[in-house]
Order: sequence, then structure tokens, then C-alpha cells
Amino acid sequence: MHLGQSNDQHTVHLKLCPVLMQASDLVIIPATTFKEKPDPNGLVFGTVFTDNMLTIEWSLASGWEKPYIKPLENLSLHPASSSLHYAIELFEGMKAYRGVDGKIRLFRPSLNMDRMARSARRTTLPSFDQNELLECIRKLVEVEKEWVPYSTAASLYIRPTLIGTEPSLGVKKPTKALLYVILSPVGPYFASGSFSPISLWADPKYVRAWKGGTGDCKLGGNYGSSIYAQQEALELGCQQVLWLYGEDHQITEVGTMNLFLYWINEDGENELATPPLDGIILPGVTRQSILDLARNWGEFKVSERYITMSDLTAALEENRVKEMFGAGTACIVCPISKILYKGKHLHIPTMENGPQLTTRFLNKLSDIQYGREDSDWAVLI
Repeated sequence: MHLGQSNDQHTVHLKLCPVLMQASDLVIIPATTFKEKPDPNGLVFGTVFTDNMLTIEWSLASGWEKPYIKPLENLSLHPASSSLHYAIELFEGMKAYRGVDGKIRLFRPSLNMDRMARSARRTTLPSFDQNELLECIRKLVEVEKEWVPYSTAASLYIRPTLIGTEPSLGVKKPTKALLYVILSPVGPYFASGSFSPISLWADPKYVRAWKGGTGDCKLGGNYGSSIYAQQEALELGCQQVLWLYGEDHQITEVGTMNLFLYWINEDGENELATPPLDGIILPGVTRQSILDLARNWGEFKVSERYITMSDLTAALEENRVKEMFGAGTACIVCPISKILYKGKHLHIPTMENGPQLTTRFLNKLSDIQYGREDSDWAVLI
């Protein structure tokens, strides 16, 4: 009787202590056949993939399985997998850069891991040790180091992904999941080039995110539901959507980027402004880096504040707008030159003003990413 009780207690203990993710358990079975590396000058974003991938399976019963680096292959999923039916999934976007010194660097990867962990909580996907996952990603990039372009105009895009694989049509927290990472060498995000200004379509009839929703997480559902509006923007001759929110038409994000406005504000101060993290804005790594740089420079006011379309139109009429740009991992910064709003084309004088500040951020961040400047933001592979 006593022995039986002890065994039962031991069994319960095992169930309560699922296996944690461990980079030290990583099994590497690399590809033996290799694809030809593409010309970095002709890359189209996210269309070419490296020879290997990282996979880590999870279940409620067993916790995290051993991580594997293995040849890139198609996934085998049950047709009832929760990620396919209820969008129980998330992803991240980060890059590896080959520096002018030949060394490979990641840029502030811990911020990506923090955001991925927050997204996992919001989607009821399993938690993970951020440092252990980052070490597994570092190993994958090490295995694929020849795929990091020998170019300061290109990089290796890293796409960590976590999906629910519960084979059930019940709308519930999944008991099975798969974390995988794929790599893709990339050039400029926008086909028009890495630093050509873009035009935006602003219309309140479509909303990217809302209070209490998932706009502050990096979930596929946020992106899939934006494509319809993006298509309408293209039909109207604009390249991206300027997402508005609320009755006062608050400016929130640009396409898949955070937004910045450099202007003379209502009080006559030079100000760099971006919308606050109020739950509908994605906390971008580039966004945070721009705010950190600008505050460190101390040359102008830096604000996380609400900006409405009426604020912007009034500032344009009074010649108070200097530069407006999007910011994100894919493009770093992207100048904005035109907004179509209520049937009128608003000219944004970004390019006429240099664009001095936009270019300064681009150069500063590029210098760190490609090793021209030392920084603790850059993590060597």
C-alpha cells in the first residue's frame, strides 16, 4: 500500500514537472545536399530558404522535446490542427548580418525573444526559456553561416514560428505545439528599393487592431486580415496602408511598420513622435532602438503620444512637418512622401528635408548591424 502510494505520488510529480527547453540537448543532423546560394542583389523578400531548419516539439504531457537542426522539409500536420482552424500561432522576425569585418551579428535579439514570449502567453501557446531558444537559433545561424549574404545591402532573415498542433476542433488551449525556425536571405523589403519614399492610403473603414485585442502581439491573424485593405491601397495607387483608429482617426501603424513623425509640434518644439504602446501598437525592435538613440542624442523632444489626422493636416498647412517614416526589421526605416486621405493627396515633405533624420537613423542602425560601429546591441554569432 505504502509503495503504491509512493509510486502514484512520483507519477503526479512527473506530470507537474514537464521538460524545459534545453539548448544543450540540441541534435544537429545537417543537410547533405546543398542549394546554390542566390545573388544578394536579386533577392526577393522571403522567397528563398536555406538548407536547414530548427524544430522543437512540445506537449502538455512531456514538455519540450529535444531541439533538432535538420534539413528543411515540409511539415506534417493533422488536418484538425488548431493553428489551421483558429490561428493559434505566432511568429517573430529578426536578422543576421555579415559585418564589414566578416563577423556575423544579431541585432538586439533578446527583444525579439521577449516579444515572442508575450505573444505565446496571449495565444495560450507554451512558454519557453528565451535564452535557451536564442542559443538554438544562434547554432542554426552558425550551421547556415554561408547563407548570410556577403553584402551590406542584404541579410539573413530569421523567422521563429510557434504553432498549435492540437488535433482537435475544440476551441481551447492546445496540448501540443511545434516551434520551428526557418531562414531566408533577403535584400531590400520594398521592390522600389531600400530608401525610396512610399505613398500611403488612410481610410478609417479598415482597422488593424483594437483595444483589448492582439495588435501588440506578432500573430499571423493580424497580418492575414490586413491583406484586403492592402489590395485596395494598391488599386488606388498607394503602396501601403496608413492604419487609423477611433473616431478622431488616430495614426497608428504603416503597413507592417511602426510610424514616426518628425515635426514642430503645437508648442513650437522640434519633436520626434510615435504612437504609444497602448495595446494596439506592435512594440517593434527598430521602434525601440530609434527611441533609445533619439533620447540619448538629446537634441529634440522625443514623445510617445497620440497623433490624429487632423493634427497632421493642420501641421502640413502650417509647414510644421519635417519628416515622416515607417520603421521595422525588414526595412529599418522607410520615408513617406504622400498620403491619400478623404480623396485628397497630402504631400509629406520628407525627401525635401534630406531626409536628414530618417537617413541618420538608417546610417546609425546599419553601422551597428554591419559592424562599422561597436555596440552592445550587436550580438556576435
